[in-house]
Amino acid sequence: MTDSAANENGAPIAAWPKGINAITLFMEDMDTAKEFYQRAFGLPVFYEDDASAVFKFGDTLINLLNVTAAPELIQPAAVARPDAGHRFVFTVGVEDVDAMCAQLAERGVALLNGPMDRPWGIRTASFVDPGGHIWEIAK
Repeated sequence: MTDSAANENGAPIAAWPKGINAITLFMEDMDTAKEFYQRAFGLPVFYEDDASAVFKFGDTLINLLNVTAAPELIQPAAVARPDAGHRFVFTVGVEDVDAMCAQLAERGVALLNGPMDRPWGIRTASFVDPGGHIWEIAK
């Protein structure tokens, strides 16, 4: 879709945004989650209140939200349990996967897998945050 697209009545249709503004992740233990994100990613808390802690990844905000506040945000949808399985992976590009894995180990972050060369031509490694969300680093 472009800025000049129109609907069936000829009215202009706004273009979709160019990126994701924020991603909200539900967490059972906010203190543990906040400490993990500070340690694993080396980022300061960008914003914090009683129910959330936000980290800034470039232009994208990662909002860690206490699971008790999640229903208000997503009702009538239900909040899944962290042990229900994984349905997505967040990928962060890095210059050197092996060097980043060494840094993660120094920060006390256990890898789920990797580092490994994938058949599609990239090198990856993955880890899981305290809420059960998978993060992949890739080059």
